[in-house]
Amino acid sequence: MIRRHTELHLVSRIGWLRAAVLGANDGIVSTASLIVGVAAASGPASAVLVAGVAGLVAGALSMAAGEYVSVSSQSDTEKADLARERTELASQPAFEHAELAQIYVQRGVEPDLARRVADQLMAKDALGSHARDELGISDATTARPIQAALTSAATFAVGAALPLLLVLVLPRSALIPVVAVASLVFLALLGAVGARAGAANVWRAMVRVAFWGALAMGLTAGIGALVGTAV
Repeated sequence: MIRRHTELHLVSRIGWLRAAVLGANDGIVSTASLIVGVAAASGPASAVLVAGVAGLVAGALSMAAGEYVSVSSQSDTEKADLARERTELASQPAFEHAELAQIYVQRGVEPDLARRVADQLMAKDALGSHARDELGISDATTARPIQAALTSAATFAVGAALPLLLVLVLPRSALIPVVAVASLVFLALLGAVGARAGAANVWRAMVRVAFWGALAMGLTAGIGALVGTAV
């Protein structure tokens, strides 16, 4: 009796995981930096709140638009490559067969076996075989613009809401230190979650996102303080 062996391949998560981590990270960093910067400029609590809400809305829409445009460009490139490959398969099948067989030879398959493998794969799905082995396009990694846009917008809003909620519950005098520290904790947790989902090094991811978040908030606070003093 043959036992079925199942595996969970993390590559299928690449599309939405990248967009989710980017959106949430950007939401926390940009909104926390905005809050800290306005607060450092001696803005009143109402101004800090308005700036944070505006940053959340604008940032989520910007992330959605940016992801959609970026991933759509990737999708258009993939479609153009597939259309070109489809034409070449129709006009010069012998050359395409030899090309596919040579790919397998370069990967270590013996030439005779490589030609037989190319025969069988092209007989079943010629375009799919060339898309996967020649172009590197597969169902798991293909570009999905709408998925990327919605994921980025939603996770940005969630990330931005975390420091924004602190503005509602904290006294004005405590905004800068508490928002900064809490946002770094949020970023570290986000790095850990993203690393776990992608089976990467957790501590390295936590340090990486916390460092860049701290740098962004520090620079923004400095600029806010200078502007507030000048004004």
